[in-house]
Amino acid sequence: MLKLYTYFRSTAAYRVRIALNLKGLAYESIPVHLVKEGGENFKADYLSKNSSGLVPILEVEGQRTHYLNQSMAILEYLEEAYPETVALLPNDALARAYVRSIAQDIACDIHPLNNLRVLKYIQSLELGGSDHKLDWYAHWVEVGFTALEAKLEQSEQQGMFCYGDLPTFADCCLVPQVYNAERFSCDMSPYPIIQRINENCLKLTAFVDASPSSQVDAE
Repeated sequence: MLKLYTYFRSTAAYRVRIALNLKGLAYESIPVHLVKEGGENFKADYLSKNSSGLVPILEVEGQRTHYLNQSMAILEYLEEAYPETVALLPNDALARAYVRSIAQDIACDIHPLNNLRVLKYIQSLELGGSDHKLDWYAHWVEVGFTALEAKLEQSEQQGMFCYGDLPTFADCCLVPQVYNAERFSCDMSPYPIIQRINENCLKLTAFVDASPSSQVDAE
């Protein structure tokens, strides 16, 4: 069985949970608390599996045990290793590139600026504090979601989801980012397409079961 080292609020781990559920792949969830005791992700045992000290890790058993990190690399692995399951990328090469571009708009341009370690650093600065942290978070959500909303609006490929009427990598990335934006009280009213797609995703059991509140380590 696959093992996923995860934290219930981790945006990156959330993406992978969605993908695993959409593909119907069984996995064992191994919670790694990112805050308690200075962060379980910085303990020696965890760092021996992923030297960056980040979640998620996907543990894959083979002739030897493999520890895969980086959520987008894990999604690509699942797509390649389990071709018999539900596809999360379209067949056409251009369409696949488009889906990957949306996923990376979120995973590479929005999320890295707003993840836990960056917010902690912002808060630690001399002029930091909770207000500055929230302003920082809201600013980069606004920049990223404004561009993404325009991209989706201009696309003829938009359907119930980011691409057509079946979930893809793009939706695996979008829903966790919306969850975090709402958790930090960002104004989502300027993004009706993003909101609609998010609502469509959350009608599916795979997304609901992957949500932070559904995890064994939820607080």
